Amino acid sequence: MSKNIKLLSFLFFSLLFFQAIAQAQKPLETQKPATQQSPVSDLQKELDDIFNDPNFSNAEWGVVIQSLETGEYIYKKNENKSFMPASNLKMFTTATALCNLGPNYKYTTKLITNGSIENNILKGDLIIKGSGDPTFPKKFRNDSLHYLFSQWIDSLKNAGIQEINGNIIGDDNCFDDQPLGVGWSWDDETYWFSAQISGLSYNDNCIDLSISPGEYVGSSAKILLNPNTNYVTIKNNIRTVPPDSATNIDYFRKSGTNIINAFGTISLNANTRIESISIDNPTLYTVTVFKEMLEANGIKVNGEAKDIDEIKPRNEFTTIYQTLNTTTSLPLSEIIKIINKKSHNLFAEQVLKTIGKELGGSGTVSKAIEIEKRFLSNLGIDPEKIMIVDGSGLSRLNLVTPLQVTTLLTYMYRHKYWKEFYNSLPIAGVDGSLENRMRNSKAANNVHAKTGYINYVRSLSGYVTSKDGEMFVFSMIVNNYTVPTSLANNIQDLVCIRLANFSRKQ
Repeated sequence: MSKNIKLLSFLFFSLLFFQAIAQAQKPLETQKPATQQSPVSDLQKELDDIFNDPNFSNAEWGVVIQSLETGEYIYKKNENKSFMPASNLKMFTTATALCNLGPNYKYTTKLITNGSIENNILKGDLIIKGSGDPTFPKKFRNDSLHYLFSQWIDSLKNAGIQEINGNIIGDDNCFDDQPLGVGWSWDDETYWFSAQISGLSYNDNCIDLSISPGEYVGSSAKILLNPNTNYVTIKNNIRTVPPDSATNIDYFRKSGTNIINAFGTISLNANTRIESISIDNPTLYTVTVFKEMLEANGIKVNGEAKDIDEIKPRNEFTTIYQTLNTTTSLPLSEIIKIINKKSHNLFAEQVLKTIGKELGGSGTVSKAIEIEKRFLSNLGIDPEKIMIVDGSGLSRLNLVTPLQVTTLLTYMYRHKYWKEFYNSLPIAGVDGSLENRMRNSKAANNVHAKTGYINYVRSLSGYVTSKDGEMFVFSMIVNNYTVPTSLANNIQDLVCIRLANFSRKQ
């Protein structure tokens, strides 16, 4: 019995011994290597602190920062969650157009007739055949708004035309007749950033109001129109108030009309203000202004200004059209600069429908988006996981992820049209929508990025080069914040400045 007890005691103490050894070794087996501090890890901690700003505790940030040299993701936060991108969506529109139409693509607008000239009379209609050109009539070449029409009128006079025995018709059939985007706010329709989309456009499909104070306190403000046209009716309810009073002006155009109610107050010592108000039916607007200019320059018009939709269908095969004049647009490489730098909604929408017209045979948003999603699919972006409903990002129904944005930007970095795309983006502290941001910092004249804003949405995505010359691609989108937008700007600017100053060297 004693032998058994001794044996059991030996086994018991042996077991305790080996357990002790095992316990001593266990921490060594499971212990993780000590975290090595590095410039990247330090940067990540800083970014965590920045994006955890308590001002945005009820909002949500989506962020991706990636090295274009190594492919390393420097920082990610909610990278696969869907966000409203606002005008960051314009980069999807312009990239699709640039890669598929080419930087040298141009629009052509024609002045044609179905009649003949006899005894100084054009016996037939004068037709402006649109192609969807958003730059018509060359406003962005620093020409007068009336420059192109004046040229056309001079050419008609040189052809001996003194009278037109027909209508002035606007042909916008290159696009469909849907003037507004899906999900656009009805109460924005008055303003220039919600201007109607049309196959024939003029002056950004807006009328410019030049507003200055009246002669005395209590008098109506002075309002001049550009172009000076009878196409719109202005109800002037703006009153002049004392010099120490505030200027507060607003406008309203009832949908489907061109009656603009301008109301509010203007200080007696206020400077002249220029405001752009959207108009209804850009096609009819274009030909109305042209008809008025024809008559003002001594060419009698016996017919009316008409939208082609008002004209009964004709047998195209029996009608012979003569081209009287032709104008071409700026190249696409210049048009996308206007879209991205100025965040121009109308231009983006016109280019989107152009994608549908040129690549799908139908100038519709649905056809254009079909083509755009096919393009994005080739980049590795799942078309089922992105929601695109317009070209500008004005709709709140658009949804993208930050990773989808940087995937697009990375693709463009390696594309043959990279230079054209990169040069179209606003430059921090220099131009476009970033002109007044990040000035006097390492990010100035460095960051090339697209801004985006609709209510409670702020986005900034693009490229930045580090202190070491390493280029990063980034996307920062915040949704559902309730603080001033300037605070979102500050966070985005701070991150860009930090990246511009970043160095991998210890």
